[in-house]
Amino acid sequence: MVSGVDIGVVVVYLLAVTWIGCRLAGKTRTSRDFMTAGGGLPGWVVGLSIVGTFVSSISFIGNPGKTFSGNWNPFVFSLSLPYAALVATVFFVPWFREGDSCSAYERLEQRFGTWARVYAALFNVLYHIGRVGVILFAVSVAVSALLDVPLPILIVGLGVLVVVYTLLGGIEAVIWTDVVQSCILVGGTLVCAGLLLWKIEGGLSGVLTTAAADSGRFSLGSMGLDFSQRSFWMMLVFGFFINVQNFAADQTYVQRYFTAASTDAARRSVWLGAIAYLPISAVLFFIGSAMFVYYTQTGTLPEGTVNDAVLPYFIATELPTGVAGLLVAAILAAAMSTVDSSLSSSATLLLCDVRNLFRQRYRDEPIVPAGPSAAEDAADLRFLRLTTVVLGIAGVGAAIAMINSKQMLDVWWRISGTLSGGTLGLLLLARFTRVRGALAPGLGVMAGIVVITAVSLIPHGSSLASRLPGVAWLHEHVDPLMGIVLGTLTVVLTCLAVAAVRPVQR
Repeated sequence: MVSGVDIGVVVVYLLAVTWIGCRLAGKTRTSRDFMTAGGGLPGWVVGLSIVGTFVSSISFIGNPGKTFSGNWNPFVFSLSLPYAALVATVFFVPWFREGDSCSAYERLEQRFGTWARVYAALFNVLYHIGRVGVILFAVSVAVSALLDVPLPILIVGLGVLVVVYTLLGGIEAVIWTDVVQSCILVGGTLVCAGLLLWKIEGGLSGVLTTAAADSGRFSLGSMGLDFSQRSFWMMLVFGFFINVQNFAADQTYVQRYFTAASTDAARRSVWLGAIAYLPISAVLFFIGSAMFVYYTQTGTLPEGTVNDAVLPYFIATELPTGVAGLLVAAILAAAMSTVDSSLSSSATLLLCDVRNLFRQRYRDEPIVPAGPSAAEDAADLRFLRLTTVVLGIAGVGAAIAMINSKQMLDVWWRISGTLSGGTLGLLLLARFTRVRGALAPGLGVMAGIVVITAVSLIPHGSSLASRLPGVAWLHEHVDPLMGIVLGTLTVVLTCLAVAAVRPVQR
């Protein structure tokens, strides 16, 4: 357990972040302010908020756990970020900013019909509700062991704080609190790495020597073109597709492009987020390798400690008073910067996309430049705030439901790819092809979801996989993580094939 001083540090941090978010409530007077912060934020501010969104609490705890027990193969995912950022800044950032809506999916309606926009929006909202639940659950499990606070209280308390400042300050509160949280993340990460090197016999050379003696511990994976296992190239391709999906098909990132003062500022924010995450993730993975060396030298790690619990255990038992509180605050910062982004973006989608089913104004009268009347805008702002509360309650409920159901957490990781299935493929079609209408992209999405389900959801080696045609072959040749890659390619290729048949297209 951490000391009372550490608990005080954590409490001060939580209150300070909430206060910063609430202070921005006065600037949120319209629905446009809530969704875009007036569109005047500097690129570096938006970029730091992207960093905070990238580093979730699962990354902060899980990345060290991966290199504690294995090699640096997961770091290859981070190496794909610059390539994804290049695609995003050249092809997608200016394309999104030319639109009239704050939604990432406006272009889908223009090309493929209302169904595509509503489909992408609803699946993105469902994805983020699940993500909020997973983040709150995971961080509360880690922190409850350090603070001796019951799990449900931590989940509800953390959820309430994030909902309050997101509710009052909108996206501007989200972005500025994410800036603070990114600084806490970086500071906590560097402090933890420095203290580890100070405690390890031989310092940096001791880490390199001891870890290198364990065969392949610093390996990035096999360099063969093998996609059936976590090879270097498999992780690079997987990371590229996931990060392009983040930058081009996830509302939490796309919405930030509208908050930047200019298109160039939005581009800079993407590059800052992508480049800054590389060293941060490298330090997190290094912490895992260093903890392996430290506990190899000392032998003080309790037997049976799971990988993801090693960093919390190190914080609770090895860090000085006050510093442990800073690291707990960093873990909470990683969680809050992810949850607030999910709540804000999902509320925006429910207003701009789903509400179109009942009111056509956002299609017939663009937000920019005419804008809604004062009464309509006040109603929109109330809708945004109400949905923020509802989404927060749903996320907290999902987290509490996971307490007694470890299987639910496992299932979530499997279905998360399906919840985003097809969206990246649709946006690639809208951006790079001339396909129009509902038939071809609709069939493409259905085929893509089937492929994602076959690769990612059906357990490898199961009797079900052996009975379904082609599934066992897929399992033999591709890793489950490749579901998003094959699913996206299936959406695009199926759509193009159907669209090429002119009688069917007409």
